[in-house]
Amino acid sequence: MAGSSRSSARSRIKSTTDSGDDGALRSTKPNFKKRRNRSEDHSLIRILNVDLKIILGIGVCSFLVIFFLINNLMKPVEQAQRPRVVTPFPAPKLMDLPQFQGEHKESLYWGTYRPHVYLGIRARAPRSLVAGLMWIGLKDGRYFMRHVCQDSDELSTYGWTQHNGRDFGHQVLVDHGLRLETSFLKSKSEGSGYGGDWAVRIDAQSEKSDWNDEMQQKGHLFFYLANEDGSPLSLRKDDIDIHENSLLASGSRSDIGDWQLHLESKDVLEIHYSGFRTPHIHNLSDLVQQNLGDQARKLGLLLLSDSSEDSSNILVFQLSAGIPFKTDIAFVSGTGLKDSRVKERVNSLTGTLLTNQLLGKQSEFDAKFDRCFNIAGKHKNHDNFIKYWPAELYTAVPSRPFFPRGFLWDEGFHQLLIWRWDIHICLDIVGHWLDLMNIDGWIPREQILGSESLSKVPEEFVLQHPSNGNPPTLFLVIRDLLHGIEKNKFTSDESNEIISFLERAFVRLEAWFQWFNTTQSGKEIGSYFWHGRDNSSTRELNPKTLSSGLDDYPRASHPSEEERHLDLRCWMLLAANCMHSITQLLKKEYRSGKDYGSTAKLLSNFETLNQMHLDPAYGAYFDFGNHTEKVRLSWKETTVENSYVKRELVREVLEKPELRLVPHVGYVGLFPFMEKIIPPDSWILEKQLDLILNRSILWTDYGLRSLAKTSSLYMKRNTEHDPPYWRGPIWMNMNYRILSALFHYSKEDGPYRDKARAIYDELRGNLIRNVVQNYHQTGFLWEQYDQKKGKGKGARLFTGWTSLVLLIMAEAYS
Repeated sequence: MAGSSRSSARSRIKSTTDSGDDGALRSTKPNFKKRRNRSEDHSLIRILNVDLKIILGIGVCSFLVIFFLINNLMKPVEQAQRPRVVTPFPAPKLMDLPQFQGEHKESLYWGTYRPHVYLGIRARAPRSLVAGLMWIGLKDGRYFMRHVCQDSDELSTYGWTQHNGRDFGHQVLVDHGLRLETSFLKSKSEGSGYGGDWAVRIDAQSEKSDWNDEMQQKGHLFFYLANEDGSPLSLRKDDIDIHENSLLASGSRSDIGDWQLHLESKDVLEIHYSGFRTPHIHNLSDLVQQNLGDQARKLGLLLLSDSSEDSSNILVFQLSAGIPFKTDIAFVSGTGLKDSRVKERVNSLTGTLLTNQLLGKQSEFDAKFDRCFNIAGKHKNHDNFIKYWPAELYTAVPSRPFFPRGFLWDEGFHQLLIWRWDIHICLDIVGHWLDLMNIDGWIPREQILGSESLSKVPEEFVLQHPSNGNPPTLFLVIRDLLHGIEKNKFTSDESNEIISFLERAFVRLEAWFQWFNTTQSGKEIGSYFWHGRDNSSTRELNPKTLSSGLDDYPRASHPSEEERHLDLRCWMLLAANCMHSITQLLKKEYRSGKDYGSTAKLLSNFETLNQMHLDPAYGAYFDFGNHTEKVRLSWKETTVENSYVKRELVREVLEKPELRLVPHVGYVGLFPFMEKIIPPDSWILEKQLDLILNRSILWTDYGLRSLAKTSSLYMKRNTEHDPPYWRGPIWMNMNYRILSALFHYSKEDGPYRDKARAIYDELRGNLIRNVVQNYHQTGFLWEQYDQKKGKGKGARLFTGWTSLVLLIMAEAYS
């Protein structure tokens, strides 16, 4: 995963057309000043010049953001001409299992499945009806359009404070004095169409005393509906007066039947609208800003035009009112039925009845949270690239502003939380990932599905090599599920559904395992190396290993097929153990060459592990490869066109590399410890504990740093533009796994039991204390944390694996 300053595929974010300069609005009034630095704020709307101070609010972020993206990224290709890499795996899909059909499927039909916008709703269907929210924010006396999550907006707080993943969510957004609370609720009642109905409550308040001064008497919200299939939406033609008639728009779809959109509010709202016709919705902000700009120039008013293009497939409603105000929006389906009870259903989704339901859902969420986690009392280049087939993915996302899409290696960590919350959602997500497998057993590591997501990522980072993998972390949750069945942690129905899932998933898991075991295997039996490192790189201090998920973590200085990567060996042990357990659970016979028990025994052999990866003098484990420590980045001048001299940092090798252990202590070296391979009475375990506890190596007051201070690459830039990433900062996913191992060894009989417990207690306290402190100071969870002062770094609103701090509080380990 990458931070905001990284240049890896994961971190690059294209300036979306949703926030382009062309959408800026200008006033025609004398006191409206021209906009200055147009390059700084792409979604700027320049109307008034008012000096306001920025305040930070304390907010909360939910641990779970779930979305469903459906795309059409490639044109249909005849099956006979389809290359293997984009040929789906030839087995029944997991999502076709009965447990994912019927009520389960319908209950998840609608949801907040558009995480890259501040509030976005869609269905789990191709070409869905899409809804969302925009608003006009004020920063340094200038107006901006808010829609897409981006750090440049500088919201002091935003994120779901509660979200049950199914039918309820509540979030708080604080935008320079404007506080918005949005609540989402689904309802299935008599007369509803497929998927039921849903409601959104928007509560706008001021956090500044001068918000309602003479120049800022109104807040402006924009709620929209867009039909991705291009079908026209019907707008209520007469003047919109919600006190006379709450209907805003209507339409019909084959999946849900006739539908209607209603708006109700006890406050006095001024409502305007615009209708647009476009095949794309990712440029919606531009359309709205252009319309507002035209109106501002003509009339000097910040109001939509009250006009609609022919056959509009997008309807935008502007809700303007004095702050504070509150409004309820209700979407009801199946309205064409004789007994549809539309008025009754709208009433149940607005006003006092909606308030009561939201309060009930909030109480249910809090009670379930306590049951599930029980933390009370415990808190102390483009060659050979082809676009994938049109696919769908239900997934948890790492970060809404930076990574609003699925990442394979993050997903296994996400599911460690989600299975404890809702086992059915967990299985649904894992099933979707496995259904993305191609005929060779390969799963792309990053899922950029749909035009909205695609618009946020530069083209050069969309395509992926089918020879490169990603840590098979889904086996982390599979191991938990297998253990849960063994220990009777699930109900009888849940256990049966998990077993049914594993029965169907087995052929895909087997193909996935075999893909790793063949394509990523090393020259020696039981060795593996991550493919995808650039052995011709001239600008990287140490060629990155993006496929490992650890990006710039130091590996052998000269990539080669002689490499042995310790972390991948341990991931393969986890996978082999899981496959062996599944075969035993399902009573499957081993096929020729697929004795997972024997593979697990080989990979867990302590003597073989030590022969391949241990430095006995140091008591530490390392990668192996063609390596030299004498590599540096040096400035070099080259002459290019027109005798122009170009100066750049290039890699300089001062010593011939040799096959050896790669002497960098850090997260990779602790993988045998994390996987609990080391016997509890081994002297090596004591050495590992000493490395963890040593302040000159890994220990800090905020968690364990990713790379030792003694490493020659500690906090070194990898290129001129790549700052250190996994070369010092503290990451929650690895600290969680290390804590899990410490917890394990603190309960095992052996001479180091008490020492493991003492380190566990102190490390756990440091991690919790630092994350909570950062959260109270900033209102966010962060991608990583600084090893010197503990400050949050990288992407914020990182409610992905940083949320593992919740399991650390609950002491819930594998």
